[in-house]
Amino acid sequence: MDVERTPIWIMRQAGRYLPEYRAVRAKSDFLTMCKTPELAAEVTIQPVDLVGVDAAILFSDILVIPEAMGMHLEMNEGKGPVFPNPIRTIDDAKKLKDIDPAKELKYVLDAVALTKKNLNNRVPLIGFSGSPWTLLTYMVEGKGSKNFSEVKKLIYNNPDLAHAILDKLANTIADYLSAKIEAGCNAVQIFDTWGGILSQKDFEEFSLQYVEKIISQIKRKDEPVIFFAKGVHYNLSKLASIGADVLGLDWTMDLGKVRKEVGDKVALQGNLDPTVLYANKNYIKEAVIDVLTSFGKGNGHVFNLGHGVLPDIDPENVKALVQFVKKESVSFHRGDAEIN
Repeated sequence: MDVERTPIWIMRQAGRYLPEYRAVRAKSDFLTMCKTPELAAEVTIQPVDLVGVDAAILFSDILVIPEAMGMHLEMNEGKGPVFPNPIRTIDDAKKLKDIDPAKELKYVLDAVALTKKNLNNRVPLIGFSGSPWTLLTYMVEGKGSKNFSEVKKLIYNNPDLAHAILDKLANTIADYLSAKIEAGCNAVQIFDTWGGILSQKDFEEFSLQYVEKIISQIKRKDEPVIFFAKGVHYNLSKLASIGADVLGLDWTMDLGKVRKEVGDKVALQGNLDPTVLYANKNYIKEAVIDVLTSFGKGNGHVFNLGHGVLPDIDPENVKALVQFVKKESVSFHRGDAEIN
């Protein structure tokens, strides 16, 4: 479909950089916000009203899935998520429950329905999930990690158990994303935040095949699936062939080169370095033009950051970014739409 300009939304656009978000957060802890549809809907819509983005992304967290499967989740201020009883053995894994998203994750689906109602079709709503591999890293490590030693021990010493958990997660995520679409999401994104910590061989074995399985099982009509694998710079044509409609790219990649490599198999999403938003507005404008120029003329690009917006960014800089994309991208959609 031809568009008159490049659309923009931002990963973590509903978050701590907004004073309006912090005002809601001051009254509720993070998980309570995720589990209260009225609060989730409110903060989901904030950046649409305040920043002017072209899509809302449902306020939630990737770890609601393992929590629903029976793992106790704690969100520790300043330390991030913690599973006090991580999965290390087959006995631990046997405690993971099969879930029905319509029951155990009903609060998410209620938040989708309420957000859709309150958005009143102003912009599309995006739902998301972590990939099986990224969820597994948290479930096995128990918290954030620098070298991911526990999950690496699992895949090297007990790959059968790793595959069994990954397969269970893939089926659950496919059901979850299907339920989100049924509840009203116009698109879904799969985040593979930790795909880049794997070797190329291990990435294909322990991550990519399960993402491909999820996409093949999602029940959808024409709702797009976005796949974002941070730090994965290889086999891009393979990433573009697993069934996703959009490929998210981090800021270390060259949009133009990726476009030439994958052709028109998928649209591309990204990929401004999030830290550019610390700069002055003139610098931000030039950086926006650089990203647009790298992709070149024509459709098939969704402007985004190469990862989430950071919590200490000035909201005025985020607003400026959105306005620069809306204005500067128009010239890239006029006339000749061939790749530069």
